[in-house]
Amino acid sequence: MAVKTDIEIAREATKQPILDIGSKLGIPPESLVPYGHDKAKVSAEFIDAQKGKEDGKLILVTAINPTPAGEGKTTTTVGLGDGLNAIGKKAMVCIREASLGPCFGMKGGAAGGGYAQVVPMEEMNLHFTGDFHAITSAHNLLSAMIDNHIYWGNSLEIDSRRVVWRRVLDMNDRALRQITTSLGGATNGFPREAGFDITVASEVMAILCLANDLDDLQKRLGDIIVAYRRDKSPIYCRDIKADGAMTVLLKDAMQPNLVQTLENNPAFVHGGPFANIAHGCNSVIATKTALKLADYVVTEAGFGADLGAEKFLDIKCRKAGIAPSAVVLVATIRAMKMNGGVAKEDLNAENVSAVEEGCKNLGRHIENLKQYGVPVVVAINHFTLDTEAEIAACQKFVESQGAEAIVCKHWAHGSEGTKDLAQKVVDIIDKGEANFSTLYPDSMPLMDKIETIAKKIYRADEVIADQSIKDQLKAWEEAGYGDLPVCIAKTQYSFSTDPNLRGAPTGHNIPVREVRLSAGAGFIVAICGAIMTMPGLPRQPAAEVIMLNDDGEIEGLF
Repeated sequence: MAVKTDIEIAREATKQPILDIGSKLGIPPESLVPYGHDKAKVSAEFIDAQKGKEDGKLILVTAINPTPAGEGKTTTTVGLGDGLNAIGKKAMVCIREASLGPCFGMKGGAAGGGYAQVVPMEEMNLHFTGDFHAITSAHNLLSAMIDNHIYWGNSLEIDSRRVVWRRVLDMNDRALRQITTSLGGATNGFPREAGFDITVASEVMAILCLANDLDDLQKRLGDIIVAYRRDKSPIYCRDIKADGAMTVLLKDAMQPNLVQTLENNPAFVHGGPFANIAHGCNSVIATKTALKLADYVVTEAGFGADLGAEKFLDIKCRKAGIAPSAVVLVATIRAMKMNGGVAKEDLNAENVSAVEEGCKNLGRHIENLKQYGVPVVVAINHFTLDTEAEIAACQKFVESQGAEAIVCKHWAHGSEGTKDLAQKVVDIIDKGEANFSTLYPDSMPLMDKIETIAKKIYRADEVIADQSIKDQLKAWEEAGYGDLPVCIAKTQYSFSTDPNLRGAPTGHNIPVREVRLSAGAGFIVAICGAIMTMPGLPRQPAAEVIMLNDDGEIEGLF
C-alpha cells in the first residue's frame, strides 16, 4: 500500500470549527476573529485579560544539527502536544509560521508531517492570515519613507552611503541581494546601493515576535536604526516618523493565530524569524498567552540546539521572563549515521558503529543544554528502516549521558506514538528539577558574550575578530547597548562555521566577519562565516511541482 503524503493526510482531516477549538481553551467566540472556519486570531483584549492567571509548564523541543537525513522537529513538537492531550493533560502547541521562500524552494512547509500535523496545512504554508505580508509591507513602508526623506531635502542629513535599512520580500530571489535603486534621472531620487533580504530576516519580524503588546511594538519599531549621518550618529525609525504607520499595518499581525492539530488539539502558529540572523522562535505573545490557557505548552526553536535552543534560552526567555521546565532533544537514527560518516545514499543499511560515532553530536547537545539547568529527554523520531540494534546503541549512549532516549512513532501513529514521551516529560516536570539560568549575565561585555557562546556551546578554541569589530562593540556599549544579548549567525549544519564538519568538532575557531545592532529587536547580531539573508532557489525548486489538480486542490506541498 502506498504511503500517503503529508498533504493527502492533511486533506482528509476531520477539522472542528475554530470556535470549538477556542472553547477548549476558554476563549469565548467574541474574542476570536475567524479567518474562515478553521483559523482565527485571538483578540488583544482577551490576551490582556489573562495576565493575572498562573502559567502552565513550558516544554522546549529542539534537535541535533540538521542533516539531509531529516530530524522532524516540528513533527515531534506537534506529536508531543497530541500525546500530552492523549494522556489526559491540557496541552497546546506553539510553532512558527512558514515562509513562502522555503516552501517554493527546498525545505518545504512547516506544519509537521504524517499524522502529527497542524491544519489547514495548505493555507498555513501559503498566505495563512497575511501576517508575513503585513510585516513585508511595514518594513518596505519604512524603506520608502527613508528614500522619500532624502528626496525631499534630507533635513536629517542622512548619509545615503550609510543607509543600513534594506528592503524585504518573502521569496528566495538571489538576484535581489545587491541592487542599485533610484536610477532613471532626478525625478526618481538619488541612486545608491541597496538590497533585499527575505522577510523572515527582517528586524520587523524579530520585533513582532519579541513585543509584548502594541505599545511595546511601536516603541521597538521606533528604536530601529535605519541609517547614519556623515558623523556616524544614528538615524532612528522614529526620526523618519514611520513607527506609527508601521504599527497600524502590524495591528492584526500582532494577534496570535489559533488553529488545530489533526487530532483537534489547539495550536498557536505565529511569527517566524530566521533562526540565523534572528532568534528563530514563535512570538512571545503567543507563547505567553498559551501558558495562561494550557497546563502544558510545547514550543520549538529553529535549527539545531546550538543555534535555536541557545537563542530561545538566552534571548527569548531572557526578554520574555519565561523558562522551560523540560527540553526535548530530537534525533533520528538516520541522522546519527550521517554524523557518523555514512553517505545519504547508504543510510538504509544497518550500521551500528556509525550510529555510535554519530552520537557524539547528540551528546554534545545534551551537555550544552544541561548548562542551562533544564532536564533533557531525547526523542528518537522513528523511521521504518531503523533497526533494533541501532536504536539500542543510541539509547545506551544517551543513558551514559545521564538522560533517556524514547522512540517516538508519531509520524505514522499520531498521539499513540508519543504517549511514552509525553508521560516521561510529565514525570520530569513533576520532579521539579528545572533550575533555569541563562548562559551569561546581561552585564557581561558584548565580546565576552560572543566568546562565551563560542566556547561553551560551539566548543571553539577562540573567536577571531578584527579590531574594527571589537571597536564597534565597545562603541555600542558606550551608547547604552552593552546589556543586550548576542545573536550569532552561522551555519546550522555544524557546531563550527564549516557546514561539512559534522559530529562534535573541537579545535576550531569562530571568525566574526560583521556585527549588526538590532536596536529595536534588542540584540546584537554577530555574523560568522558565509550567511545569506536572502536565500536563492535550488536547481530544481519545489515550485516546479506545486500546482492545482483537476479538482482545484493544491498538489506538491510537503
